[in-house]
Amino acid sequence: MADDDRRDDRRPDPDALLALADKERRGKLTVFLGAAPGVGKTYMMLSRAKRLQADGVEIVIGLVETHGRSETAALLDGLEILPRRKVAHRGRMLEEFDLDAALERRPRIVIVDELAHSNPDGSRHPKRHQDIEELTVAGIDVWTALNIQHLESLADLIAQITGVTVRERVPDLVLKRADEVLLVDLSPSELIERLKDGKVYLPESASRAVDRFFRLGNLTALRELALRRTADRVDDQMVDFLKQNAISGPWATGERLLVCVGSDALSERVVRVASRLASGLNAPWLVVSIERADRETQTPEYLERIEALFRLAEQLGADTRRIIGNDFVEEILKLARREHATQIVLGRRKRSRWQMLTTRSLPDALSSQATGLGLHIVTADQTDTGTRPGKHRPKTGPLRQAALAALGFVAVATLVGKSIDMLVNLPNISLLFLLAVLGASVSGGYAGAFLAAALSALSYNFFFINPVHTFTIAAPHEVFALLVFFAVAMIAGGFASRIREQAEVARVRATALQSLYDFSRKLASTAKGDDAMWLAVSQLQASVRRKVVLLVPGGGDLAVAAAWPPDAELNVSDMTAARWTHDKREPAGYGTGTLPNSRFEFRPLLGPHGIVGVCGIEHSGESLDLNAERALTAILDQTAIALDRARLAEETVEQAARLEGERYREALLSSISHDLRTPLATITGAVTGLRQFGARMTSENRDDLLQSIEEESGRMSRFVANLLDMTRIEAGTLKPKRDWVDVADVIQSAVERTRNHAPGRVIETGIATDLPLIHGDSVLLGQVLFNLLDNAVKYGGDESINVYARRDGKDVLISVTDLGKGIPADDLDRIFEKFYRRGKPDGRAPGTGLGLSIARGFVEAMGGRIHAESPALKKKGTRIVMRFPGSIEARGDVR
Repeated sequence: MADDDRRDDRRPDPDALLALADKERRGKLTVFLGAAPGVGKTYMMLSRAKRLQADGVEIVIGLVETHGRSETAALLDGLEILPRRKVAHRGRMLEEFDLDAALERRPRIVIVDELAHSNPDGSRHPKRHQDIEELTVAGIDVWTALNIQHLESLADLIAQITGVTVRERVPDLVLKRADEVLLVDLSPSELIERLKDGKVYLPESASRAVDRFFRLGNLTALRELALRRTADRVDDQMVDFLKQNAISGPWATGERLLVCVGSDALSERVVRVASRLASGLNAPWLVVSIERADRETQTPEYLERIEALFRLAEQLGADTRRIIGNDFVEEILKLARREHATQIVLGRRKRSRWQMLTTRSLPDALSSQATGLGLHIVTADQTDTGTRPGKHRPKTGPLRQAALAALGFVAVATLVGKSIDMLVNLPNISLLFLLAVLGASVSGGYAGAFLAAALSALSYNFFFINPVHTFTIAAPHEVFALLVFFAVAMIAGGFASRIREQAEVARVRATALQSLYDFSRKLASTAKGDDAMWLAVSQLQASVRRKVVLLVPGGGDLAVAAAWPPDAELNVSDMTAARWTHDKREPAGYGTGTLPNSRFEFRPLLGPHGIVGVCGIEHSGESLDLNAERALTAILDQTAIALDRARLAEETVEQAARLEGERYREALLSSISHDLRTPLATITGAVTGLRQFGARMTSENRDDLLQSIEEESGRMSRFVANLLDMTRIEAGTLKPKRDWVDVADVIQSAVERTRNHAPGRVIETGIATDLPLIHGDSVLLGQVLFNLLDNAVKYGGDESINVYARRDGKDVLISVTDLGKGIPADDLDRIFEKFYRRGKPDGRAPGTGLGLSIARGFVEAMGGRIHAESPALKKKGTRIVMRFPGSIEARGDVR
């Protein structure tokens, strides 16, 4: 066992190998990282490019910003420069990097400066790092430059250090996934000297930069951040190398972070701090948001802030998750145990004295119950005036509705109480007001309960407590009773309001669940892809209340297969985003990082066997609420599975048809090979014998050989005729004549033909005298009867064959019966299939199995029906019966 463990330890990490394989397929990204502008990143890139070009490496300048530095511009001489794309932006004409030109040129290496740059409106991607990602996916190596202050996770720290808020940011994942990070370092004092000499900015801008950003303390802190981040990247590369090569060494620590966020502004700081902590520990991290299970607390603003936090966390490299529960501490600890988290990161807001006395904060509750876990508490800055989260109270509803409900219920309780008081002196009339509070809480929510409790206390005091019609209370016990009543009313009203809201939440969720269940049931009963798509778009439109389109691939491009409303149309920008979603299998369009100017947000429909289509949802500026987003995700998943199932069903049918065609072709080739070779061999042998020995043969021998030639030629003729007839039937070109046919004459002719073909075989006929004429083709009917008789001769044994014709109402029945072994019940329908041959024949070579199939085709072409019965007589044999519509008048003259 120990040996097995040692062998397992020497195995490379499969995840690391998969990551390495993925990198081999992509282009390599090299990032020149600096602490601040002016350290020489672009200069070093171009210098290195000149050296590689001298060694014969193909390298192209996609975009380089020299910022007016002459020594940097001089390095561009001799390098191929791609023309820039001109874009109109806010009344100005900008020159931007041309991504399509770089993809078409496909050099080995392309230099694209300013990684953190934001593209103008109308570009395919809003950020340049997304352009670079597309280049690397296409297999092109990219060099780029980045300053440390543009990293997303350091944005708040940079603002704290320098006092400058950086607007253009790059997700940390971009730097983490880079194949090579080269640190371009320069001491702060030397950088300041370069700035003063005008080598970084123009002289008029240099003095402002020195006063604001390029201070010695700022540059020192930025240099430290750049050095630390580069060191972390080198450590990551070493760990990856150790894993890929199964080398024992200083493995990364097994830490895993769980980060708790809410909708307040402090949560953004929590995410950034957790990102830096995870980077320092080389640890994966999970960002989680908890929602109440018993009430709806998510306003559109809340959902928008949570979505923004999750997008930020994903850009920084985190996984995100939403969980539902009432006990936040229990849910967090349960998730931490399930995800094997070792540390929990959460924020602590400033709390008032009253809050500290009445409620316990989440960090305090976690610290008392979390055992074996580390807690990292992030506190707010003194200047932090961000949005505070609203308290998770039940929905109060419109205040006007709550006030009217409270006034109405209290007024009714007062009138009923005064009426009772005039008739009977009761000491517990206050219970009526308790009913009023409950009624107001059900109608108006928590606000209605509070207003009703206050109005009930005032009304009860004014109308029922001595001295009446004043707010004065004479007896101390009445004061106590009034206070107790108010407290009970508030508690009861709060519970009633909460139960009402829980019932409303349960109703909304049950409605959504029932809708999804109905959709799933309908989808399960839908076999065709078109029906599934129309069902999906109608369900999606009803759920999100927006235009929905479904596109599927066909003819080398995407096409709209279903839309609701049906008149929804896509413009060029929308179709471009849809194609991107299909090709890259990632969202595009409105609200995404790719072609955000589109009106539609496109999402891929990913089935178990790949992408099956694209769904587009039109946006009008408002994001989807949580319930609509959940319904959208569930419907898209089920639709993808249904379309994948329909596609597989169609492929299965096509495959079955191909297999059936292959079987027919094999049977046909086998039959042709056998049925042509045998008569040809017989004919060839007879002709050869006549040629070589004809003069010495007796007349009887010559007659035998000539008869063999005649029989085998006839057999070949019938075989070729059968093939031609089957071809006519399959092609649909069989057009029988529509003449009046005398069945008796056709039967007699077919019987004589069979007797000539099989001399010595007994064939008995029985034809009724009242047979009507039938409307058909006498030649085809004769061929059918001959095929049936020939089949009976082959498989019917040595006994006689019977042919009967009789009248059955207005129809004519013709039957051919043999007394052979018969046909099993399971094969009665199969005998009319092409190439089907059953049992052993009469000693002659078997046919192609086309005779009965041709017979069925001819009979059906004449408007008749044919079937087989077995056993026929004396519990054996086979009877094949044909039914044809007869004429009104009987034949009458056939004997």
